[in-house]
Amino acid sequence: MDLSTISSNLLYAAFVIYLIATFFFGGTIRDKKSKRAGVAGKIGITLTIIGFLTQIGYFFTRWGASGHAPVSNLFEFTTFFGMMLVLAFIVMYFIYRINVLGLFALPIALLIIAFASMFPSEISPLVPSLQSHWLYIHVTTASLGQAILSVSFVAGLILLIRQIDQSKNSKQTFWLEFVIYMLATALAFIIISSTFNAMNYEATFEAPIEGQPTEITYQMPAIAGPTDGELLTDNMSPLFNVPEWMRGQDAAVKFNTMIWSFLGGLALYWLARLILRKRIGAAIQPLLKKANPELVDEVSYRAVAIGFPIFTLGALIFAMIWAQQAWDRFWGWDPKEVWALITFFFYAAFLHLRLSRGWHGTRSAWLAVGGFAIIMFNLLAVNLIISGLHSYA
Repeated sequence: MDLSTISSNLLYAAFVIYLIATFFFGGTIRDKKSKRAGVAGKIGITLTIIGFLTQIGYFFTRWGASGHAPVSNLFEFTTFFGMMLVLAFIVMYFIYRINVLGLFALPIALLIIAFASMFPSEISPLVPSLQSHWLYIHVTTASLGQAILSVSFVAGLILLIRQIDQSKNSKQTFWLEFVIYMLATALAFIIISSTFNAMNYEATFEAPIEGQPTEITYQMPAIAGPTDGELLTDNMSPLFNVPEWMRGQDAAVKFNTMIWSFLGGLALYWLARLILRKRIGAAIQPLLKKANPELVDEVSYRAVAIGFPIFTLGALIFAMIWAQQAWDRFWGWDPKEVWALITFFFYAAFLHLRLSRGWHGTRSAWLAVGGFAIIMFNLLAVNLIISGLHSYA
């Protein structure tokens, strides 16, 4: 068995261990003072550490197979990001001993790792601009900073579900349900993509791209087809074509994937609503009554206080040094650079509002949710949709 196979098996094993640990953390929320809950919490964190060490094994065996640190493409970066999120949770757990944090943090990490499986996982040589030690320094510190900031989102989401009045409709309940729906959309994307990949589904169109006939391959049934496209395979015809201005080679495929994800998320969300017969936030809220809101709020703030300087160091300072080495300039207004700067300013504003204006509780929690949305936009839209120097990912 070669190193790449061992690496893949270790990643799968880590995923399963995290999943089992999540169920043990779920066993702590009924009665946190009971002996049984205490045992469940200890088993949960022990399994989480075992899973993390297993994923560390994946990281180093893949490094051995490729000859470089596995953070050079979207599959490797996203799995590393998920691993750093688990590490950030472990650190926060031993500081604050909040079991419910694991019940929310591990599913987010699982979603991120599962999402990574949607990208090509083949080991490939580094392009010239990536052949630098600054790749490892910049990417790993930026990812660690983002992961710690993501723990702030996890704590903020717990606080919002616990504190928002679920007995009446309001703007806060609407936006909280929207956040939950977006998580359902991410899960739907993973389920739908995995299903059609397992079926080896392909539909091929021919469409004019920059005046040249080009073959475009869909991995999901085409709800939205390419403009002026002709279906070449015996598959379902699209219900409509993408707008005229979406003429990039992958624009129609990405738009179609978005439609599937949002529709799938809608189906999952309303299925959960039908089963629970109430808003999802209202169904979860009674399980969080024993969570200390002041302590959860402190976790959310502390994660930003720790993650912000690490992110600044990795995503801005180290990135500028690498940019100077690779492209002979410190700053070039590349989309990735711009959104890293936006993330920096957002969390700087978070700390300012928290420390100078006294934004605590739900107001601070909403900021944590907004920050995570920016991090996800940076990971997904900037890498996959907006063209730039970082499009090699």
